[in-house]
Amino acid sequence: MYELVNATEMLKKAKAGHYAVGQFNINNLEWTKAILLTAQELNSPVILGVSEGAGKYMAGYKTVVGMVKGMMEEQKITVPVALHLDHGSYEGCLKCVEAGFTSIMFDGSHYPIEENVEKTKELVKIVAEHGMSLEAEVGSIGGEEDGVVGMGECADPKECKMVADLGIDFLAAGIGNIHGKYPANWKGLSFETLDAIQKLTGDMPLVLHGGTGIPADMIKKAIDLGVSKINVNTECQLAFAAATRKYIEEGKDEQGKGFDPRKLLAPGTEAIKATVKEKWNFSDPLTKPEKYTFYKVEKNKGISVSRHWFLFLHFHGKMFLWQKIRLLIKNKTEQRTMKL
Repeated sequence: MYELVNATEMLKKAKAGHYAVGQFNINNLEWTKAILLTAQELNSPVILGVSEGAGKYMAGYKTVVGMVKGMMEEQKITVPVALHLDHGSYEGCLKCVEAGFTSIMFDGSHYPIEENVEKTKELVKIVAEHGMSLEAEVGSIGGEEDGVVGMGECADPKECKMVADLGIDFLAAGIGNIHGKYPANWKGLSFETLDAIQKLTGDMPLVLHGGTGIPADMIKKAIDLGVSKINVNTECQLAFAAATRKYIEEGKDEQGKGFDPRKLLAPGTEAIKATVKEKWNFSDPLTKPEKYTFYKVEKNKGISVSRHWFLFLHFHGKMFLWQKIRLLIKNKTEQRTMKL
């Protein structure tokens, strides 16, 4: 009941439904607990990303697997959860297969395309034997992610098709996106490149790394062009740091037992929850200017409850949303009639 799953099915559904699933990277117990509890509260599937550096910091991949599985059981996390290696080396991928991860990303973008293809082919066979999902990368993502530095180049669409055809489950392609904070002179995403990649890779779910700081209109268009997974890390780190700094600057760590790590880290943990929840904001998708908005469609309780969380951008069109609202009202009316 509390088992990890791979990310294949959730991303196929996202691609077909024109929405995206969030990958939120974890860095310690607080990060993991905050993200899992928020996903459960919002009844949404989630992908927990683990970089090689974070895996080492958390005492190894097996420790991470044990922590996540134990937490899912103890906290009764029933939503689909995938544990995914982020920007993994070939060796790191093999270690995560052995440790019990359910999904891995092989970042071979820094290799010549021929070597990237060969190593990816080997991993396709390995993950198939273990029921895992595999993400590959073509064209490096700009910025730095745990020591992995990319120049932010745009991927060659033909090379993307070459890698997609190997049997991977989803593809990360450089389209001008970067890790970390976006500079003021950032030129934006290359939709021309993304469109060309989408046309050649067909139903393959595409991944947008560096989700922090990308404007709403770009997120919307990226999803329209096949992006089904959006990675968020820096935004949670910034929120955690700001809340922890505020707690200390206000001297709360010197009040009573405010130095207790459970109290010291609590504001940062709550800040992560708020940041993750912001990505699933469903209060008013028509008016709130979030980068991307999740809203909930809940069928009538007491008959056949089926909850789904959709990534809905408010500029997808008011008519579609009103159709959903009318359906919800109709279901509730029918429920009352049946009870009478």
